[in-house]
Amino acid sequence: MQRGEFQFGYRLSPWVKRLIIANAVVYVLQWTELLSLDIVIDYLAFDDARILTRPWTVLTYMFVHGGFFHVFLNMLMLFFFGPPLEERWGGKEFIRYYLICGIGGALFNLIFSEGLIIGASAAVYGVMLAYALNWPNSLVWIYAIFPVKVKYLVLILGAISFFSAFSGASDGVAHFAHLGGLVVGYAYLKKGWQLGVQWEALKKRLRRRKFSVVPGGAVAKPKNGATQRQSESEEEAKILEVVDQLLDKIAAKGLDSLTREERNFLDEVSRRRQESREVRH
Repeated sequence: MQRGEFQFGYRLSPWVKRLIIANAVVYVLQWTELLSLDIVIDYLAFDDARILTRPWTVLTYMFVHGGFFHVFLNMLMLFFFGPPLEERWGGKEFIRYYLICGIGGALFNLIFSEGLIIGASAAVYGVMLAYALNWPNSLVWIYAIFPVKVKYLVLILGAISFFSAFSGASDGVAHFAHLGGLVVGYAYLKKGWQLGVQWEALKKRLRRRKFSVVPGGAVAKPKNGATQRQSESEEEAKILEVVDQLLDKIAAKGLDSLTREERNFLDEVSRRRQESREVRH
């Protein structure tokens, strides 16, 4: 593994743990007398023919699986690839991204295909994509024998989903859902995150924060009167200028184009924003 790449560890982050537990609970219930598989499929699975009468299924289908290996493989991938992202982004951003990718899978199935789909694969594919953009050269050992860089693994899986979907493969796999998770996840990472950061930066300016973050993690000291407000405004403008430059770089070259210092700067801005929100609440 190359220097600077994330190395897999055996630990669970909060939202990854909750997702695994939720999927496991639904799987156990659907095979017991408490909640039959037919009822679960009827009320929780996504069916394009009943989207108007069961709109909640764009979310709930992600927690229903057809068999043990179906849920096991999805949760295994989430276990490996999810925690690093949640640790870097924070729980709120991670679960938002996860659900957006899952919804993207349902929408792709609605637009390009038909029929019923279940499983967390679309969301998990999105998580794998995000991991590959952040740590592209991390190694994944296929069958514990063949080492493959995660960026190539995601490219291979994406190519399989694309060609299988548009060739009309009838293997019982929701290839369009997988493709939707990848495409929507990529679009969100390239544009959605950028818009979100810009919107938060605008709100911070309107609220006239009492302190400002500058590159290197320094915090501007409060001053009195007009001098303090002028200083805050100048520091905020500098921050926004640097953030805009980094966002342009991400949009043009991807997240992995950022240096460690640039990523640390964005992380620090995000952390300070969250702390200031907690103080205000």
